[in-house]
Amino acid sequence: MTRPQTVLAFDFGLKRIGIAGGDTLTRQAVPRAAVAVHRGVPDWQAIAREVRTLAPAVLVVGAPYNAAGGEGTLLAASRRFAAELERRFALPVHLVDERFSSLEASEELKARRAGGTRGRIERADIDSAAAAVILGRWFRGEGEGA
Repeated sequence: MTRPQTVLAFDFGLKRIGIAGGDTLTRQAVPRAAVAVHRGVPDWQAIAREVRTLAPAVLVVGAPYNAAGGEGTLLAASRRFAAELERRFALPVHLVDERFSSLEASEELKARRAGGTRGRIERADIDSAAAAVILGRWFRGEGEGA
């Protein structure tokens, strides 16, 4: 039997990067605080804090393909981000198709709000919820090695 592993997922963006964590035992993805991107540079200190805090065995990055399945405009930047994660943290990085993950996350957050969750839904909340969607897809076996 394989030991459970912690996994950290990222929804890469040019303004923010959503983050979610989970483990291979429960296969539940939990949104965490998104990190800022300043002038095209992710807040690597904040990302490093998340990596230190959760001590993941695997990292997952959303690959932004377009609706037809072709390369989206951010795919190359997302792959560079994944490669930098692998370089900085010496952990395996997997890419997962993130098509419609933000829409799915937004709908889920709106449904929760309609069900009684209070507060305004911020873009950073959607980004981290999208990272949780991406991680959920990875748990279901979707994705590729970086």
